[in-house]
Amino acid sequence: MNKEEIIEQLKKIVKPYVKNQDAFDNLTESTNFITDLQINSANLVDVILDVEEEFSIVIDNQSMEKMLDVKSTLEIIETKLSEK
Repeated sequence: MNKEEIIEQLKKIVKPYVKNQDAFDNLTESTNFITDLQINSANLVDVILDVEEEFSIVIDNQSMEKMLDVKSTLEIIETKLSEK
């Protein structure tokens, strides 16, 4: 799975939680889930759980704490997928 495919999957996962549609429409690797997309911390946990389910990976607490923007989340997903 390449980076573009992961981003497309990620967009589908975060879409229901997004409060700032403009930021979502212009999503880049530097997009922050909390400040840009205005996803609250409780919903961010839901996003992480959905990511685990979608990609069939397990994300440890240390990695979860880093999943605040698209780039970090991509790196974690790619790392976990490569470990499978």
